[in-house]
Amino acid sequence: MNIVLIALVVLGGMGLSVEAGLLGPLGGEVGHLWATFSIFSVGAVLSLLLVIFFGPRNAPSYLAQPGWQLLGGILGPVYVVVLTLATPTIGIAMTMIAILAGQVGKSLLIDHFGWFGTPARRVNGKRMLALVFIIAALALIAGDKL
Repeated sequence: MNIVLIALVVLGGMGLSVEAGLLGPLGGEVGHLWATFSIFSVGAVLSLLLVIFFGPRNAPSYLAQPGWQLLGGILGPVYVVVLTLATPTIGIAMTMIAILAGQVGKSLLIDHFGWFGTPARRVNGKRMLALVFIIAALALIAGDKL
């Protein structure tokens, strides 16, 4: 089961690269905020349809959840605006590896300390080495552009 989930996440990551490739030029044509708005509008409509047709019928109220759990709704547009601004300038590969470095670095902290209600998972040498390799990949992709 884990290998299937890992494969799905890898495919999702590939989708993010395509998204970056689409958003950069769109932001250049219509403006970065309009590009961000367009992607979230389409995503909101698709998500609403999925909730209507496939969502659990007796789920707890969305608004009854702790407010901090809703912060992802703020972080998403920030991420997309940064993606839209950075991709045309530094390229898709450098944008994606920089995102990956940030995601892995922060996820190691979240895992280690068990933030946001997640079970704590100790950061060991192998996990830190993985982050070092990702940062090295960023340096190699960036070359002399840093």
